[in-house]
Amino acid sequence: MPGGYGVAPLGTAGVSGGPGASGGSAVPGAPVVPGAPGSLGAYAVHGHAGAAAVPAGMTAGMPASEEIPRQLPADTSDFVGDEEQIAGVEQTLLGDGRRAVGLAVVVGKPGTGKSTLATHIAHRLSEHAFSDGQLYCDLRGTTGTPATSAEVLGRFLRALGIPGPVIPESLDERAEMYRTLLASRRVLVVLDDAASESQVRPLLPGSSRCAVLVTSRVRLTGLPGAHRVELDVMGTERALELLVRVIGEDRVRREQVAAEALIRTVGGLPLALRIVAARLAARPHWSLASMVQRLANERHRLDELTHGEMTMRASLSLTHDGLAREDRRLLRLLSLARGATLPGWLAGALLDDRRPYPSDLLEPLVDVQMLDVVGVESTGGFRYRFHEIIRVFAREQLSLHDEPAARTEALQRMLGGWLSLAEQAHRRIYGGDFTVLHGSAPRWVPPDSSTEDLLVDPLEWLDSEHANLVQCVEHAADAGMDELCWDLAATLATLFEGKGYFDDWERTHQLALSCVRAAGNTRGTAALLSSLGVLYLGRSQHDESRTALTSALDLFQELGERQGLALCHRDLALLERMRGDEDRALTLYDRALRDFDQVGDVVGRAIVLTQSAHIWMRRGQVAAAQSRLDEALGIYRSVGYTGGEARTLRRAGQLQQGLGEHERAVRTFTEVLELCRDGGDVIGEGHLLRDLGNVHVEMGRGDAARGFYTQALTVREQMMDHGGAALVRLDLARLLVASGGAEDAGRVRDLLETAVRALRERRMGPELAEAQRMLDAAGASASERVLPAAP
Repeated sequence: MPGGYGVAPLGTAGVSGGPGASGGSAVPGAPVVPGAPGSLGAYAVHGHAGAAAVPAGMTAGMPASEEIPRQLPADTSDFVGDEEQIAGVEQTLLGDGRRAVGLAVVVGKPGTGKSTLATHIAHRLSEHAFSDGQLYCDLRGTTGTPATSAEVLGRFLRALGIPGPVIPESLDERAEMYRTLLASRRVLVVLDDAASESQVRPLLPGSSRCAVLVTSRVRLTGLPGAHRVELDVMGTERALELLVRVIGEDRVRREQVAAEALIRTVGGLPLALRIVAARLAARPHWSLASMVQRLANERHRLDELTHGEMTMRASLSLTHDGLAREDRRLLRLLSLARGATLPGWLAGALLDDRRPYPSDLLEPLVDVQMLDVVGVESTGGFRYRFHEIIRVFAREQLSLHDEPAARTEALQRMLGGWLSLAEQAHRRIYGGDFTVLHGSAPRWVPPDSSTEDLLVDPLEWLDSEHANLVQCVEHAADAGMDELCWDLAATLATLFEGKGYFDDWERTHQLALSCVRAAGNTRGTAALLSSLGVLYLGRSQHDESRTALTSALDLFQELGERQGLALCHRDLALLERMRGDEDRALTLYDRALRDFDQVGDVVGRAIVLTQSAHIWMRRGQVAAAQSRLDEALGIYRSVGYTGGEARTLRRAGQLQQGLGEHERAVRTFTEVLELCRDGGDVIGEGHLLRDLGNVHVEMGRGDAARGFYTQALTVREQMMDHGGAALVRLDLARLLVASGGAEDAGRVRDLLETAVRALRERRMGPELAEAQRMLDAAGASASERVLPAAP
């Protein structure tokens, strides 16, 4: 960088150089004051190797000439920075009354403007605070050949007036001479792009009169007493200010939206933004919107981020090339991940490294600011994130350095790791591999210690990784990994059903369905159709559910897949029960029980027992219903499936309600509601709130019932279950009509109009007919109220 290399001043004698000092040759022009601090005579008296005797032609009493180095690179006229941050650095460098050298370290990822900030601060302070000079050196910390401390000291000593031939050879002696020369001066030392503490430490003056400003991509935490400033990307307001200063306020004002899009596209990275601004300034006929469009293509984004000597790729390459070989490989492979944040175990999967603390693999990348730590998980593990420009660079390097086969293998391990964890989460929730189909895609199993920490609360883990898991389904589909794609999508139904993510359920399954159909994967097609049938059933889309389930049933029959047949028979039975054909439902439930028993799926059996108990309850066969519920409850408790236990207890509460044991039913429903809330089961919560509303209606407690229905409606709307919400609106409308309050007439019409629309869309015939009758009646009543009285 400009000013990074010290030039040996000639001094007052106007002559430099000569034969080496160690041989006793004369050194014309060397300033000497015998025994004085900072004089060559002091070094000669103490016998330092490489020091010169008093040169010929000079008297011992001649005063030393003081060179005043001015080595700072040029300041940036359109500099934009955080004044509070700058003030903190300046206070450290100027600090009155301190006993040690003022030391500030500016750190940040490539392109955040560390060097620019340091130069700007140095210029602000140079004249009034450090009038004895400013030393500057680019330490080349991010290159393959960082400057040695001895090399830098040699440059600084020459800049301070010491002729080259008399500069000592050893690092320690150079450091002593350097500290002695600065002992009585006020000098600011700027060390740009430092590699390590060991490189910086010998360059620190000993005097508190001096100050040192260091920039680095590593945090240099081993420098005691240093004030550290971590530079981040620019916020929108400051980034807009930079654009205004470079290309003018008029252009920015005319295209404010495009300017903000430009900032987002480069992630607020100062160097990238300055390059873009410089290109726009050089081409006044270009619009900001056109620049946004040029940057939109990820494959060519780094090509666009180049202007003259400023290039984003070169800045990042310095850090990349300085990494160890395996760290470079990991950086490249991490770019395969699409998630906004990354868990630590991912590094182990990508490198096929099963060490107990895989996050250790990521620390070298964090140290050089190529990866950010953005959070801590409940397990104590860290979350990581790429800056988007760095991710683009890493993907570019991946395509340049890694063969397609190696990239595919790493992708399979990464996606296989997500599948393995999702599969194990399902097992922990259900007590085993129950009520789910799996494929033959290879898994990458993280170390047991990592898995145990991650899956302490398996449903919570699934929910916390919701976005990453959905993106993995998309990634597998894009890569044509059909077996892995359907397996992961079907396994995630545990999350989608438990948390009510119906839209993601449908989107991932339709995406996976296209993938498996294109690959001719019959089993995957059947599994996804079966899962979609459950989704449509939960949405009260009965026709769509029947179509999906019967299609899946046909495929499972072709394959002879008993587990799949059991799932389809169970869900088709529920459809028949909801349609009112209880005999057909019981026949299908019996088939499901037979199939589940053949494959040893005890939880599947328990679900069938719980659902079929409802029919026996309706028929008044309390003992038959109770025996089924008791058996199901025993199964759930034996495997530890609390979700199933809650559903069975809910049926028990409905049985109590049917027997007129209302207080007991309220206690049971309340207990189950707490279980659902504790387990994060929002669908179960919605059901239980409606159950509590129903039982309070039967008890004549209208106000309490209205409160429970209102809560149930809120839950259903939050998970966008429009069919379930329509049923609760119908309940509320019945309650308000029964109360007979004229002030509720408008509310009743609103409830019914919304319910009718949703019920019509889902073709829920009986409920739609009732809601329409009530709406017609409400309309007629309103008309009667506005008719004038007969004369």
